[in-house]
Amino acid sequence: VQLQASGGGLVQTGGSLRLSCAPSDTTFSTYAMGWFRRAPGKEREFVAGINWSGTSTYYEDSVKGRFTISRGNAKNTVSLQMNSLKPEDTAVYYCAARRSRLGSITTSDYDYWGQGTLVTVSS
Repeated sequence: VQLQASGGGLVQTGGSLRLSCAPSDTTFSTYAMGWFRRAPGKEREFVAGINWSGTSTYYEDSVKGRFTISRGNAKNTVSLQMNSLKPEDTAVYYCAARRSRLGSITTSDYDYWGQGTLVTVSS
C-alpha cells in the first residue's frame, strides 16, 4: 500500500500550490485522510484532515482560510489547495491515511504515510 504525493515546488509569497495524493489501493476510499508537514528543524505537524466521505474537514489554525482539503469524486484521492502562501509554510508535506472513517488531527492516529513533497515559499 502506497500513498503518492505530488504538486510541491517553489512559489513566491502570496502564491498558490495544489498538492495531490493518490493511494495505490481503492480501499482508501473508506479511510479518513490528512496532510502533515515538517519544516526544517521542527517536528511533523498536522495541517488538514478530512473524513472518508469528505463531509467533515479539520485545519491547523495557521492555515484556516488559506488551505482547503478535498477528496476526489471517487473518494480515493485527496488534494490540498494552498493559497496565500507564506515563507513559514515552507516544509515537506506528507499525505496520510487512517484506517477509520473518522478524521483526526493526531499524527499517531494515521496508519499509512506518503513519501512527502517539498513546498518552498520564497519571501
